[in-house]
Amino acid sequence: MAELAEPTVHAVPAPQGEPRPAAERGREEPDEAVTAAPAPGADERAFLSQVLADAATAANGLSVSIGDRLGLYRAMAGAGPLTCAELAERTGTQEVYLREWLHTQVGAGYLTRDEGAADGAGYRLPEPHAAVLADADAPTAGVGIFGSLRSLYAVEDRLADCFRTGSGIDWGDYPPEMFKAVARFFRPAYRANIVPVWLPALNGVVERLGAGGRVADIGCGVGYSTMLMAQAFPRSAFSGFDCHQPSIDRARIIAEERELDDHVRFTAAAAAELAPADSSDQNTYDLVTFFNCLHDMGDPLAAARAARRLVKDDGTVMLVEPNADADPNRNTHPEGRLFMALSTAICLPAAVAQKGPLALGNHPGEAALRAIAEEAGFIRWRRAAHTPRAVVYELRP
Repeated sequence: MAELAEPTVHAVPAPQGEPRPAAERGREEPDEAVTAAPAPGADERAFLSQVLADAATAANGLSVSIGDRLGLYRAMAGAGPLTCAELAERTGTQEVYLREWLHTQVGAGYLTRDEGAADGAGYRLPEPHAAVLADADAPTAGVGIFGSLRSLYAVEDRLADCFRTGSGIDWGDYPPEMFKAVARFFRPAYRANIVPVWLPALNGVVERLGAGGRVADIGCGVGYSTMLMAQAFPRSAFSGFDCHQPSIDRARIIAEERELDDHVRFTAAAAAELAPADSSDQNTYDLVTFFNCLHDMGDPLAAARAARRLVKDDGTVMLVEPNADADPNRNTHPEGRLFMALSTAICLPAAVAQKGPLALGNHPGEAALRAIAEEAGFIRWRRAAHTPRAVVYELRP
């Protein structure tokens, strides 16, 4: 008798995305373990570590912002080691959350943990860290920028749409926390540098202001830069200009609180609109300043031309811009990375929203800025000072 042939089996394909049971697979289909992806190499593992480190930093940003908002760093500054219970009592917070926050901060290297504390583990804010996290007026204060995180992520959908359409996000369309956070971020550096370092680096400017001059601070925001100069030079008259009305309103309140409103005034106006041909402000200012704002303007050339109309023929323009390079390969340090990220999320969209002819971003480089200045009528250009965050240029007609 002839042997019966083995019947042919026609397997039904499994639904896409669901592997068939092993019993239903043909012998020609190897087990999954055999076809697993090869182990990643050292370069892949190293880059994955970098990405995870960035993700950890981004996630920890919320923890840092909470710590600043609830006064946790301030409560720890100069206090030595504290237990979780002690810190909770000082700050009116709950231990169940505070313990996780402390662990997160230790993991990030912001706090240290003292295992030898009598009451159990004690947590310490090192003194150098306190100068960054707990003292808002310290030259090294850096925690203020974390207050902008909510605002940055709140516009993610709109920013993605900007990438698709080429539209922008006006400065006034960001949540109000943004303006406070940005002002707070720049204020310590301004306090440490504008009067003691940057103005003296300009030829003859301190002498003029001491005797009584006129200053126009363009793009002044809430006016911290304007008022720092006004406090130092009470004989001079200061005018702050900004296109964002809420910032101007806030600047006026601060000036009145500090009793500076007798020689400081704030006006809501776009830079390009200042000093038209029939203006009485033509060539009347000894000093015109731009503090980290020219790159935010949709028409920086028009703004520079307005500054040329405002400043006296023997006057000075002080242009302060982020210390970042046009070449991204030279911006891989922390300050450069931060500025480029903020440029994508804030500076560039704000400039595009103004529908001007040129949106620079915050790191166009010295050559591009100098070209704008020369086209606006400034024939003398000098790099007067710099810090890790900022570069100060002196422009003269």
